[in-house]
Amino acid sequence: MDPFLRQQAVPVLPVESAVAVTVGGGAIVPPSGDANKATRAILVGGAGTITVTMADGTSVTLTFPATACGVLIPIAIKATTGGTATAVVAFY
Repeated sequence: MDPFLRQQAVPVLPVESAVAVTVGGGAIVPPSGDANKATRAILVGGAGTITVTMADGTSVTLTFPATACGVLIPIAIKATTGGTATAVVAFY
């Protein structure tokens, strides 16, 4: 179940935890250990692509140009299945 389903999107709320992401490493497990929990945002430190599994289960390939690197991106994902982006951090 998506914990943000009935929650109004408020991008200014602080994140509670973070974890480094291995692009293409599969499920992103937050510090809480709940692999079903979707991210609140990600940060991509190095330009490239990243294929993700969204909170609703769909698969999407995203491209991050150098200008977008270092920007906090409010996106709810559960896994990464491939890509070339580097220094990715997931926030919860």
